[in-house]
Amino acid sequence: MSRVRLGLFSVTVAFYLAIVVAVLGTTWLVQIDWQVMLFRPYKQWPAIHGFLDAFVVLGQRGPTAVLVAAWLGWRSWRQRTLRPLLALAFALLLLNVSVGAVKIGLGRLGPHYATEIGSAELLKGGDIFPSGHTANAVVTWGILAYLATTPLARRWLSVVGAVFALGVGATTVYLGTHWVSDVLLGWAAGLVILLGLPWCEPAILRVEAFIYALRERFTTAGSRLAPAPASSPTGQPVSARGKLVGPRVPAQDSGSGNRSAAMPRATDEAHAPASRY
Repeated sequence: MSRVRLGLFSVTVAFYLAIVVAVLGTTWLVQIDWQVMLFRPYKQWPAIHGFLDAFVVLGQRGPTAVLVAAWLGWRSWRQRTLRPLLALAFALLLLNVSVGAVKIGLGRLGPHYATEIGSAELLKGGDIFPSGHTANAVVTWGILAYLATTPLARRWLSVVGAVFALGVGATTVYLGTHWVSDVLLGWAAGLVILLGLPWCEPAILRVEAFIYALRERFTTAGSRLAPAPASSPTGQPVSARGKLVGPRVPAQDSGSGNRSAAMPRATDEAHAPASRY
Protein backbone atom coordinates (compact mmCIF):
# COMPACT_ATOMS: atom_id res chain seq x y z
CA MET A 1 0.00 0.00 0.00
CA SER A 2 1.34 3.44 -0.96
CA ARG A 3 1.95 6.22 1.56
CA VAL A 4 -0.86 8.30 0.09
CA ARG A 5 -3.36 5.47 0.42
CA LEU A 6 -2.15 4.67 3.92
CA GLY A 7 -2.52 8.31 4.90
CA LEU A 8 -6.06 8.48 3.49
CA PHE A 9 -6.93 5.26 5.29
CA SER A 10 -5.69 6.66 8.63
CA VAL A 11 -7.58 9.94 8.17
CA THR A 12 -10.78 8.10 7.25
CA VAL A 13 -10.54 5.84 10.29
CA ALA A 14 -10.01 8.89 12.52
CA PHE A 15 -13.03 10.58 10.93
CA TYR A 16 -15.08 7.41 11.46
CA LEU A 17 -14.21 7.27 15.15
CA ALA A 18 -14.86 11.00 15.61
CA ILE A 19 -18.40 10.64 14.27
CA VAL A 20 -19.13 7.69 16.54
CA VAL A 21 -17.81 9.59 19.58
CA ALA A 22 -19.82 12.70 18.61
CA VAL A 23 -23.05 10.71 18.43
CA LEU A 24 -22.35 8.76 21.61
CA GLY A 25 -21.74 12.05 23.43
CA THR A 26 -24.91 13.68 22.03
CA THR A 27 -22.89 16.64 20.78
CA TRP A 28 -23.60 19.36 18.20
CA LEU A 29 -23.73 16.68 15.49
CA VAL A 30 -26.87 15.21 17.04
CA GLN A 31 -28.39 18.70 17.17
CA ILE A 32 -27.78 19.06 13.43
CA ASP A 33 -29.45 15.68 12.96
CA TRP A 34 -32.58 16.94 14.64
CA GLN A 35 -32.60 20.32 12.88
CA VAL A 36 -32.49 18.67 9.46
CA MET A 37 -35.05 16.06 10.49
CA LEU A 38 -37.52 18.71 11.73
CA PHE A 39 -36.94 20.76 8.59
CA ARG A 40 -38.31 17.77 6.63
CA PRO A 41 -36.65 18.27 3.22
CA TYR A 42 -39.12 15.94 1.49
CA LYS A 43 -41.88 18.42 2.33
CA GLN A 44 -39.85 21.45 1.25
CA TRP A 45 -39.19 20.09 -2.26
CA PRO A 46 -41.92 17.54 -3.02
CA ALA A 47 -41.46 17.85 -6.80
CA ILE A 48 -38.27 15.77 -6.76
CA HIS A 49 -39.54 13.15 -4.33
CA GLY A 50 -40.47 10.62 -7.03
CA PHE A 51 -37.14 10.85 -8.81
CA LEU A 52 -35.07 10.56 -5.62
CA ASP A 53 -37.21 7.70 -4.38
CA ALA A 54 -36.10 5.77 -7.48
CA PHE A 55 -32.54 7.08 -7.44
CA VAL A 56 -31.91 5.76 -3.92
CA VAL A 57 -32.18 2.21 -5.31
CA LEU A 58 -28.62 2.70 -6.57
CA GLY A 59 -27.56 2.24 -2.96
CA GLN A 60 -29.52 -0.91 -2.23
CA ARG A 61 -27.25 -3.92 -1.83
CA GLY A 62 -29.22 -6.38 -3.96
CA PRO A 63 -29.74 -4.43 -7.21
CA THR A 64 -26.31 -2.78 -7.18
CA ALA A 65 -24.51 -6.04 -6.39
CA VAL A 66 -26.23 -7.76 -9.33
CA LEU A 67 -25.37 -4.96 -11.77
CA VAL A 68 -21.75 -4.64 -10.71
CA ALA A 69 -21.27 -8.43 -10.50
CA ALA A 70 -22.58 -8.81 -14.06
CA TRP A 71 -20.07 -6.28 -15.37
CA LEU A 72 -17.18 -7.75 -13.36
CA GLY A 73 -18.19 -11.25 -14.42
CA TRP A 74 -17.82 -10.23 -18.05
CA ARG A 75 -14.44 -8.72 -17.25
CA SER A 76 -13.36 -11.91 -15.51
CA TRP A 77 -14.31 -13.91 -18.58
CA ARG A 78 -12.48 -11.57 -20.93
CA GLN A 79 -9.33 -11.41 -18.80
CA ARG A 80 -9.41 -15.10 -17.83
CA THR A 81 -9.10 -14.28 -14.14
CA LEU A 82 -11.43 -14.41 -11.14
CA ARG A 83 -9.84 -11.41 -9.43
CA PRO A 84 -12.58 -8.84 -10.29
CA LEU A 85 -15.38 -11.03 -8.92
CA LEU A 86 -13.36 -12.10 -5.89
CA ALA A 87 -12.47 -8.49 -5.09
CA LEU A 88 -16.17 -7.60 -5.13
CA ALA A 89 -16.99 -10.59 -2.94
CA PHE A 90 -14.31 -9.67 -0.40
CA ALA A 91 -15.43 -6.02 -0.33
CA LEU A 92 -19.09 -6.90 0.21
CA LEU A 93 -18.21 -9.43 2.89
CA LEU A 94 -16.13 -6.87 4.80
CA LEU A 95 -18.87 -4.28 4.35
CA ASN A 96 -21.65 -6.51 5.66
CA VAL A 97 -19.64 -7.65 8.66
CA SER A 98 -18.29 -4.23 9.70
CA VAL A 99 -21.41 -2.16 9.05
CA GLY A 100 -23.75 -4.83 10.36
CA ALA A 101 -21.84 -5.16 13.62
CA VAL A 102 -21.96 -1.41 14.30
CA LYS A 103 -25.63 -1.20 13.35
CA ILE A 104 -26.62 -3.96 15.75
CA GLY A 105 -24.24 -2.86 18.48
CA LEU A 106 -25.41 0.77 18.63
CA GLY A 107 -29.09 0.05 17.87
CA ARG A 108 -29.99 3.59 16.77
CA LEU A 109 -33.51 4.46 15.70
CA GLY A 110 -34.18 6.34 12.47
CA PRO A 111 -35.78 9.79 12.19
CA HIS A 112 -39.25 8.39 11.49
CA TYR A 113 -39.13 6.33 14.70
CA ALA A 114 -37.44 8.81 17.02
CA THR A 115 -39.02 9.09 20.45
CA GLU A 116 -37.27 11.99 22.21
CA ILE A 117 -36.26 15.28 20.61
CA GLY A 118 -32.56 15.98 21.07
CA SER A 119 -31.72 12.37 21.89
CA ALA A 120 -29.18 10.34 19.93
CA GLU A 121 -31.72 7.47 19.93
CA LEU A 122 -29.03 4.87 20.62
CA LEU A 123 -29.47 1.36 22.06
CA LYS A 124 -33.17 1.27 21.22
CA GLY A 125 -33.23 -1.66 18.83
CA GLY A 126 -32.70 0.29 15.61
CA ASP A 127 -30.30 -0.53 12.80
CA ILE A 128 -29.65 2.64 10.79
CA PHE A 129 -26.27 3.87 12.09
CA PRO A 130 -24.25 3.90 9.86
CA SER A 131 -26.29 4.19 6.68
CA GLY A 132 -26.08 0.90 4.80
CA HIS A 133 -27.34 2.48 1.56
CA THR A 134 -24.55 5.03 1.64
CA ALA A 135 -21.76 2.60 2.56
CA ASN A 136 -22.95 0.15 -0.06
CA ALA A 137 -22.99 2.85 -2.76
CA VAL A 138 -19.42 3.81 -1.90
CA VAL A 139 -18.17 0.21 -2.12
CA THR A 140 -20.11 -1.19 -5.07
CA TRP A 141 -19.59 1.79 -7.38
CA GLY A 142 -16.15 2.64 -6.04
CA ILE A 143 -14.78 -0.84 -6.68
CA LEU A 144 -15.20 -0.23 -10.41
CA ALA A 145 -12.59 2.52 -10.12
CA TYR A 146 -10.44 0.32 -7.90
CA LEU A 147 -10.34 -2.39 -10.58
CA ALA A 148 -9.90 -0.02 -13.53
CA THR A 149 -7.00 -0.97 -15.78
CA THR A 150 -6.10 2.49 -17.13
CA PRO A 151 -5.58 5.87 -15.38
CA LEU A 152 -8.23 7.53 -17.54
CA ALA A 153 -10.83 4.88 -16.74
CA ARG A 154 -9.93 5.10 -13.07
CA ARG A 155 -10.48 8.87 -13.02
CA TRP A 156 -13.84 8.69 -14.77
CA LEU A 157 -15.10 5.81 -12.69
CA SER A 158 -13.97 7.57 -9.52
CA VAL A 159 -16.11 10.56 -10.49
CA VAL A 160 -19.11 8.35 -11.27
CA GLY A 161 -18.71 6.42 -8.02
CA ALA A 162 -18.42 9.63 -6.01
CA VAL A 163 -21.56 11.09 -7.61
CA PHE A 164 -23.56 7.96 -6.85
CA ALA A 165 -22.25 7.67 -3.29
CA LEU A 166 -22.80 11.35 -2.43
CA GLY A 167 -26.17 11.37 -4.17
CA VAL A 168 -27.48 8.26 -2.43
CA GLY A 169 -26.38 9.53 0.98
CA ALA A 170 -27.98 12.94 0.49
CA THR A 171 -31.16 11.30 -0.83
CA THR A 172 -31.61 9.22 2.33
CA VAL A 173 -31.46 12.45 4.37
CA TYR A 174 -33.98 14.09 2.03
CA LEU A 175 -36.36 11.12 2.38
CA GLY A 176 -36.01 11.20 6.15
CA THR A 177 -34.82 7.60 6.42
CA HIS A 178 -31.42 8.55 7.91
CA TRP A 179 -29.86 11.16 10.11
CA VAL A 180 -27.05 13.32 8.74
CA SER A 181 -24.57 11.54 11.02
CA ASP A 182 -25.73 8.16 9.65
CA VAL A 183 -24.74 9.26 6.17
CA LEU A 184 -21.39 10.71 7.27
CA LEU A 185 -20.52 7.44 8.97
CA GLY A 186 -21.73 5.47 5.94
CA TRP A 187 -19.37 7.39 3.66
CA ALA A 188 -16.50 6.77 6.05
CA ALA A 189 -17.36 3.07 6.45
CA GLY A 190 -17.43 2.46 2.70
CA LEU A 191 -14.22 4.42 2.11
CA VAL A 192 -12.41 2.43 4.80
CA ILE A 193 -13.31 -0.80 2.95
CA LEU A 194 -12.07 0.51 -0.40
CA LEU A 195 -8.84 1.94 0.99
CA GLY A 196 -8.11 -1.23 2.93
CA LEU A 197 -8.89 -3.62 0.08
CA PRO A 198 -5.23 -3.83 -1.14
CA TRP A 199 -4.43 -5.67 2.10
CA CYS A 200 -6.84 -8.38 0.95
CA GLU A 201 -5.09 -8.93 -2.40
CA PRO A 202 -2.89 -11.83 -1.16
CA ALA A 203 -5.97 -13.60 0.20
CA ILE A 204 -7.79 -12.97 -3.10
CA LEU A 205 -4.94 -14.56 -5.04
CA ARG A 206 -4.90 -17.57 -2.72
CA VAL A 207 -8.64 -18.11 -3.13
CA GLU A 208 -8.32 -17.80 -6.90
CA ALA A 209 -5.50 -20.37 -6.96
CA PHE A 210 -7.56 -22.71 -4.77
CA ILE A 211 -10.56 -22.48 -7.12
CA TYR A 212 -8.39 -23.18 -10.16
CA ALA A 213 -6.80 -26.15 -8.37
CA LEU A 214 -10.25 -27.58 -7.61
CA ARG A 215 -11.29 -27.14 -11.23
CA GLU A 216 -8.15 -28.92 -12.41
CA ARG A 217 -8.74 -31.76 -9.98
CA PHE A 218 -12.32 -32.31 -11.13
CA THR A 219 -11.30 -32.03 -14.78
CA THR A 220 -8.62 -34.69 -14.30
CA ALA A 221 -11.02 -36.95 -12.43
CA GLY A 222 -13.58 -36.58 -15.21
CA SER A 223 -11.07 -37.56 -17.88
CA ARG A 224 -10.22 -40.71 -15.97
CA LEU A 225 -13.88 -41.73 -15.94
CA ALA A 226 -14.26 -41.25 -19.71
CA PRO A 227 -15.21 -44.48 -21.61
CA ALA A 228 -12.37 -46.41 -23.26
CA PRO A 229 -12.35 -46.78 -27.10
CA ALA A 230 -14.12 -49.83 -28.55
CA SER A 231 -11.90 -52.90 -29.15
CA SER A 232 -12.10 -56.11 -31.15
CA PRO A 233 -12.64 -59.52 -29.52
CA THR A 234 -8.87 -60.01 -29.59
CA GLY A 235 -8.40 -56.91 -27.47
CA GLN A 236 -7.07 -54.72 -30.32
CA PRO A 237 -8.77 -51.43 -31.14
CA VAL A 238 -10.99 -51.50 -34.18
CA SER A 239 -9.46 -49.49 -37.01
CA ALA A 240 -11.64 -47.41 -39.24
CA ARG A 241 -9.77 -48.86 -42.22
CA GLY A 242 -10.78 -52.37 -41.17
CA LYS A 243 -14.45 -51.89 -41.99
CA LEU A 244 -15.96 -54.64 -44.12
CA VAL A 245 -17.16 -53.18 -47.37
CA GLY A 246 -17.41 -54.11 -51.04
CA PRO A 247 -18.63 -57.23 -52.83
CA ARG A 248 -18.43 -60.66 -51.33
CA VAL A 249 -15.58 -62.99 -52.36
CA PRO A 250 -16.83 -66.22 -54.03
CA ALA A 251 -16.76 -69.24 -51.77
CA GLN A 252 -13.62 -71.35 -52.08
CA ASP A 253 -13.47 -75.12 -52.02
CA SER A 254 -11.51 -76.32 -49.01
CA GLY A 255 -10.71 -79.63 -50.70
CA SER A 256 -13.00 -81.69 -48.55
CA GLY A 257 -16.07 -80.93 -50.59
CA ASN A 258 -17.20 -78.09 -48.35
CA ARG A 259 -17.10 -74.49 -49.42
CA SER A 260 -16.09 -71.85 -46.95
CA ALA A 261 -18.62 -69.18 -46.15
CA ALA A 262 -18.58 -66.15 -48.36
CA MET A 263 -16.83 -63.31 -46.50
CA PRO A 264 -16.76 -59.67 -47.47
CA ARG A 265 -13.39 -58.21 -48.27
CA ALA A 266 -11.85 -55.61 -46.03
CA THR A 267 -11.16 -52.23 -47.54
CA ASP A 268 -7.40 -52.64 -47.07
CA GLU A 269 -7.50 -56.11 -48.63
CA ALA A 270 -9.54 -54.96 -51.59
CA HIS A 271 -7.03 -52.26 -52.49
CA ALA A 272 -3.82 -54.06 -51.47
CA PRO A 273 -1.52 -55.15 -54.33
CA ALA A 274 -1.08 -58.88 -54.97
CA SER A 275 1.77 -60.48 -53.10
CA ARG A 276 4.65 -61.79 -55.10
CA TYR A 277 6.17 -65.17 -54.23
